[in-house]
Amino acid sequence: MSDNVLQVSDDNFEAEILKNEGPALVDFWASWCGPCRAIAPVVEELAEQYAGKVKVAKMNVDESPKTPGQYGIRAIPTLILFKDGKVADQITGAVSKSHLEAAINKQLD
Repeated sequence: MSDNVLQVSDDNFEAEILKNEGPALVDFWASWCGPCRAIAPVVEELAEQYAGKVKVAKMNVDESPKTPGQYGIRAIPTLILFKDGKVADQITGAVSKSHLEAAINKQLD
């Protein structure tokens, strides 16, 4: 896993994501989920591409079920883009890199 991708859990989610100034992309995933594994390299590429501009994190929904429940996540992978601690965008499913780039770039303007 890339050094630019932060692992978050129910314990540190508030400190790392909700108190983060600026955009943060969180990938909610599980080890048994095929589409999650398919999108993982894209998430790592985005973490490197936007290093210093966007915080990129992954949360394992099996290890930390409380936070995904608070955001009503029913399907994975779900990627939520936060800006200054608030949900700015939510994307479900293994989507293209360009789709994710467009969502991120909207929050950087």
